[in-house]
Order: sequence, then structure tokens, then C-alpha cells
Amino acid sequence: MVVAVEARSRTEWDLLNRWTAEHRSGAQVVRHDRPEELARALSAADHDADVVPVRVTWLPAVREPRPRRGLRAVLRRPPAALQPLLRERARITVGAPGRRSDLQARFAREAGPHSAPRFARFVGHQAFVACDRAERAVLGDRFKVPRQVVEQIAGSARFEERIRALAEELDRPVDEVREEGRSCLGELAAVQSELGIEVYQAFMKPMHAKAWTVESDHEGFERVRELSKKHALVFLPTHRSYVDPLVLNQALAEHDMPPNHILGGANMSWWPLGPLGRRAGVVFIRRSFGKDRVYKLAIREFLGHLVAKRFNLEWYIEGGRTRTGKMRPPKLGLLRYLAEALEDDRAEDVMLVSVSIVYDRLREASATTAEQTGGTKQREGLRWWAGYVRSQSKHVGRAHVHIGETFLLREAMAEAGEGPAQLDKVAFRICDAINAVTPVTSTSLVTLALLGARGVALSRAQIEALSAPLVDYVERRGLRGPVHELRTPRGLDRGLQTLIDAGVLSRYDGGTEPVWSVADGGHHVAAFYRNGALHHVVGRAIVEVALLRLARRGTPPGPEVVDRGWDETLALRDLLKFEFFFAPKPRFREQVEDELALLDPAWREQLQHGAAAQVLEAAPMILANRVLRSFVDAQLVVAERLAQRDPRKAVQQEAFLQECLDVGRQMLLQKRILQPEAVGRELFVAALGLAENRDLVDPGREDVRTRREAWLAEVSDLIQDLEELRRMDETKQDEVLRDDRR
Repeated sequence: MVVAVEARSRTEWDLLNRWTAEHRSGAQVVRHDRPEELARALSAADHDADVVPVRVTWLPAVREPRPRRGLRAVLRRPPAALQPLLRERARITVGAPGRRSDLQARFAREAGPHSAPRFARFVGHQAFVACDRAERAVLGDRFKVPRQVVEQIAGSARFEERIRALAEELDRPVDEVREEGRSCLGELAAVQSELGIEVYQAFMKPMHAKAWTVESDHEGFERVRELSKKHALVFLPTHRSYVDPLVLNQALAEHDMPPNHILGGANMSWWPLGPLGRRAGVVFIRRSFGKDRVYKLAIREFLGHLVAKRFNLEWYIEGGRTRTGKMRPPKLGLLRYLAEALEDDRAEDVMLVSVSIVYDRLREASATTAEQTGGTKQREGLRWWAGYVRSQSKHVGRAHVHIGETFLLREAMAEAGEGPAQLDKVAFRICDAINAVTPVTSTSLVTLALLGARGVALSRAQIEALSAPLVDYVERRGLRGPVHELRTPRGLDRGLQTLIDAGVLSRYDGGTEPVWSVADGGHHVAAFYRNGALHHVVGRAIVEVALLRLARRGTPPGPEVVDRGWDETLALRDLLKFEFFFAPKPRFREQVEDELALLDPAWREQLQHGAAAQVLEAAPMILANRVLRSFVDAQLVVAERLAQRDPRKAVQQEAFLQECLDVGRQMLLQKRILQPEAVGRELFVAALGLAENRDLVDPGREDVRTRREAWLAEVSDLIQDLEELRRMDETKQDEVLRDDRR
């Protein structure tokens, strides 16, 4: 028997030797971090000898019902000089033993040809990991960090095989490609430690600790905590703020889960954040690596190694922070590398975890929305960090963290089917799952009500009256969120004050009673908060347009009316598919029917009898114009610019987007479009994406012009529908306000 010990002081060495003499008498004791000594001991041991990993674990001074967090938890190991006086806090931790022959067979599978020094390093690493696992049973799962990642990956037979194959494809020397691959791995996987994690979190804590009270989905986190015992987890949250990783990490810590390995952009690797972050599990990935196949190989191998060792990952599937308040289109690069790692059988499977992070108020919303209209993004750095911390020094509200659907990646890919759109379907499933658990905040409902008020200033009672149908709707749908607060004067006042502090609303007190309205220049930020809830009401908006079209076109009564209405909803869904994430068609149809049932439980009979107009008119509120108009206005700008363009002339995206911004401002001034938030880069990018999807961007002959004009006509028709629904909405609002005045 070989007892492989980890002794970091004379006291620990004495404790380990005493334990060995008592419990493993006759065993050879050797330090596992000394490969030469371990190699000699392994060579002298029998083929079936056990290797027993052992270390000293220092318990906290006071045992607590929950594992301690913070620097005091990391520094629980006393200084060497004090250890003889504190031996009662020392506990011997024994890792799972391994048979020498089994370890040698595993080494041969993973690392290739046997050599005594390499085998000793392999055994030493396995002993370290085994002690870590045993120690977590004592101290909790808060600290779980990978060890010697670069050495393990670069020393594996798998990596060597892929390096040689890639060198042959690139016609480059193997040694050169191998060294570049190791360098890329080192760039991705720096040294990590428990102390580094806590120092990093202490450095970053001022960015969020005072600003928000974090409210997490306890049931959801307990569910994923159980899943983590069987699978590596990949957390895929929404990205609204720089502090999203900090908020999620706080929720993980509160549920005794280790911090994730966060995959982020290299733009955040400035000093000292970069060095600290790398020691805390942050993986800074180059913003662009084009055709660098060695770097791509390193990423794939790194991700595969982490999930094989069941370390949890985290990245933001949108790529960057939202500029509009709603989710951005998913980026597939990292998901593709992860799928490729599974195809190499690096891990049995990984569990994808959809996560929603929403804030009552975001101080950075003004800056991000300004970027939509041509504003310059401030470069991150130490000066930026100091300013950000100063801006977060006061409490602004709550941060809501909710766990959505979880599913295995292999199973999701199998359900999506083969083909080029396989990962797109998986990514859209993730985004739809995130939206499903995103709560409706009071700020999103208030802005949804006020942005439909035609710029009129409203009293508290009027705002309450206009918000009431929205609150009723949210409660009838059973959606998450604290919107019940809007039913109380105190809760409504708090929501209004939050929006005033955010620069969204202004309040006038000079008359007989206070009145609120959207502040000058506040429409983009108001839309940011409103858009956070639009995915919950877009189905309702589509139903309203479909009902209007059925009523206006006078479809003859009969069962076929329902099919005609379904065709209308699918056409609208297709027009908006680059703006919102929709469920697959069978589920989407169920959602549409649920919306109709909320309007009228007997909707099917009503439609079959030609009463679509009555169903729509009986609705307590009309949302379509408020929900869809800004996106359709943006489509109108893009569609017009394309329709008036020579079809043989190529579209240069940056120049075209600037043209849309310039012309969009003109159309807004001329009242040809109504929503100021429609003039935004991200909305124009989405509209251009739809045009590309319809093959309207690439240069061609006159048929391109014809199809562009057809799209423009389709968008113009929808705007006419929204105009009619806007007038209906205003009529209903006037009735509410008139009743309130009485």
C-alpha cells in the first residue's frame, strides 16, 4: 500500500504520519506533489497495491449549520506557527483509494504510452482530486475547482492525436502546433484557487451588493443542485447587465453550489479584473478568432475536459447585453463547440439550464439604449469600473433569478433532428424556456400602460385604472412577478418613483394633483423596461390582429373560419420571427387558443358564427399596437430602403444601417412612424435579418425588386391593422379615464 499525502507544514506531516501508523500500518508514505518520490514508490509497489490519498482538513473555528462563505472560509487553515495549538480543528480526510493496476490502465487510455514520471504526475493529480471530493463532503460544495487543467489536456493521448491531425491538415510542424495549442489552453485555463475565487468576488461585490436585493427561485436551484450530482450543468442566462454573473453567483452560493466557470469576452480582461477573474473561474475568450483552428481546437478540448470532470459552465447565449430589453438572437459558437465535445464522447451528456435574470431597475439602461441611436459604448477598464461602482452605491430594487426548463443536450439534439438547423432549434428552445420563466415586473407593466397613453400626463388613479386590466391579465395567465403590488397605492407609488429615478417618467406637482408622463427623451429607456415583458403578451397581440383581419375581410361563417384565423396567425408569426422567440407550431397553436379562451371561452363558436369583431370589441384592453408597433415601424424603414434600392447593388451592412438611422429619424419627425424607440440599430439589424431570411438582400435581377416590394406591402398592411387597433385602444382608454373622472 502507498499512502499519497498532501502535507503543507510540519504539523500536517506529523498528523498524517501518526494517522498512517495507526490506520495503515506498514504502508509507504510519500507526498503526491513530488513526482520523483511518488514514481519510486509506485515502481516498488505490487501490481495490485492500493494508493490511498490523504490530507489534513482544517475545520472552521465555529461549526455552522450552513457552510461558511467569504475570505474567512478560505483562510480557515491556520498559519503553520499556530497549527500545533489548534490541532483539535484538524481532521484527516481520506480520498477514495485506487488500485495501482487500475490507475495504470486508465493512464494508458487517457495519456498514451507509459513512462514512470508521467504516470507519477497522473497519480498525484488523481490523489489531489480524490482528496478534494472527500473534503467537499465535510466543508460543502462551495469550493470545487479544477486542478492542472493544461497539463491534463495537453498530456492526453486524445489531444496529441488531434494536434498531429491538425498539423498535417495545416501543413505545419507538429511541435509548433503542439506548442501553440498548449499556449491557447494556458490562455483559457489559468490557475484557479479558493482564495482567488473569494478575492475576485470581494473585488466585484461593490458592483451589485448595495444596488439590488437578490430574490432567487429556491425550488429551481434545489432542483439543479440535485441534477449537479449526476451531470455537468451549463447555465445559460439572459444578459441584461454587467453584474449578471455576480447576481447568479450569489444565488448559487446561497444554495451551496460552487461558482460556475464563466465564459466571457476578452474585453473584460483588463487589469486587475483579468488576473483575478482567471483565478476565479472566468474564462476570457477572444472576441474574434476567425479561422484560427488551433484556438478552436483548444476551446473544444477545454470545454470537453470541464464537462467530463463535471464542472459547471456559464455563458450568455445572446452574446452581449440586450440593448432593447428583450432577448437578443442566440449565438451558436460555444454551443457548437460543446456539441462537438460530446460527439467526441468526452462526456455522457450535459444538462442545459435556462436562467432568467431580471431587474426592477438598471442604471446602465440609459447607456445601452443610447447605443441604439448611434451612441458610443464606453470602453471597460479600471476607470470605468470605479465609475460603475459609484453609480451602484444606492439601493435601486430587486434582482429576480429564476430557473427555467432543464434538458440534456444530446436528447435535445436528437429531438431537433439532423440538419443544419439542429443547433438553432436547441438554442431557440433555450431562449423560449428563459422567456417562459421571466417574471413580469411592476416597471414593465407601468411602462406598457404609459407608452400607450399618447403622451398624455396621467394621475395616480388614472394610471391605476389603465394598469388594472394588465394586472388582471397577468394574474389570469398565472405569470410570475410581483405585479400585485400595483393594486396598492404604496406599491404603485414605489413603481412610479423607480421609473422617475431611472429618468423614464417625469412628475408634475403644480396643479390640483400630481400627474406622471413619459419624460422627454425617455422613450427608449421606457421601451427597454416594457420590452422585458413583451414575450408574455406577443401571442395576445397576434390574436388581436388576426381577429381584426377576420372581421374586416368578412370571412363567411363556418368551420373554415378557424383555419383562416390560424393561417393569419402563422403569417404574423413568420413576419415577427426575428423579433420574438416562438414555441414550435403545435405548442404555439395551443398558446393562441389559450389567448382566445381568455378573451371568450366560447371563441370557437363565436368565430364560426362570424362574430370575430364582437370577440375583439369585448376585450377589456387592446395591446397589439403597444406591443408590436415599434418593431413593425423598424421593419417599415428597412423595407422602404430596400424597395427603393437598385436590386443589383450590394448591401453593405454598416452603411445601410446608418442610412436607416438617418431616414428613420426623418420618418419619425414626419410622423410616418410613431414610435421613437423604433429608430434603433438593433431593431434594424433584426429587420435586415428577416430580409436576408427571405432572400431580399443579396443583389439580383428584377425579381428581387418585386419581392422587396411585396414585403413592403405586407409590412404596410400590418401597420394599417395596428393603426385601427390603436384607435380601438384609445377608445377603450378614454372610456376608462372618463369613468375615472366621474
